[in-house]
Amino acid sequence: MALDRSACRKLSLDLLARREHSRRELARKLDKRGFPGSLIDETLDELEGTGALSSRRFAESFVTARAGKGHGPLRIRADLSKRGVAASDFEDLLHDGSIDWSAIARKARAKRFGSGAPADYADRARQGRFLQYRGFDMDQINAALDIDGDSD
Repeated sequence: MALDRSACRKLSLDLLARREHSRRELARKLDKRGFPGSLIDETLDELEGTGALSSRRFAESFVTARAGKGHGPLRIRADLSKRGVAASDFEDLLHDGSIDWSAIARKARAKRFGSGAPADYADRARQGRFLQYRGFDMDQINAALDIDGDSD
């Protein structure tokens, strides 16, 4: 039978070789290919045991990639949770200080709206909503909009 243990393992490793996946993502892809749920669970348990599948490693690459695309910690947290990653695997990544979220917010704002300050209150509100949608908190949004006047 084509849908056996070795085929499931091989496909899992092929998918993981392309990029890191969360357990939920990998299970969904294997399910779409017709593998039975019990075989999927067994295979993923084995891969986690050997270290080939790691929620922590997935979270690290996901946070780095999304921050690089100008997304904030609130949106990244929601996206990781939606992908089935436990908060314990990523919360410290979002708060360890190695990522300057305010700088990322400033860069995202400048890329979308230009380097100049918002012209008026309506423009400032529109830019703030954009940053909020991107997943930044109010302190990061204020820093990006220079509301407090701290960046000189």
